[in-house]
Amino acid sequence: MSLSTLKPRLATANTSRVGIMQPGSWRTDKQTSTQRGYGYAWQKARAGHLRSHPLCVYCEREGRVTAATIVDHKVPHRGNQTLFWDQTNWQSMCKPHHDGQKQREEADANNSHQDPRGA
Repeated sequence: MSLSTLKPRLATANTSRVGIMQPGSWRTDKQTSTQRGYGYAWQKARAGHLRSHPLCVYCEREGRVTAATIVDHKVPHRGNQTLFWDQTNWQSMCKPHHDGQKQREEADANNSHQDPRGA
């Protein structure tokens, strides 16, 4: 009895769908989250914000009630500590809206060089 080689059962990955990180993105930087400003002080401020604003603002716009787990910066701070700590720039979001719709809005704004808030 001879052995035969098995054909691969998985298709080759379509690399055209792989996301490309924006130059200067925190994802391309070697800093830790604490070095980027998300240390103990941020965790305390975040917890306080979520206590005061417990619902996802995007879900509320859609008429749904969903607990928020993320404090998002409406306008990306990109390391600007004044904008980072500006509480009027914070909004409570659920993870699906933060990771989906909000990221698409920011990408669209970056591509058209607009403010993600539409201002």
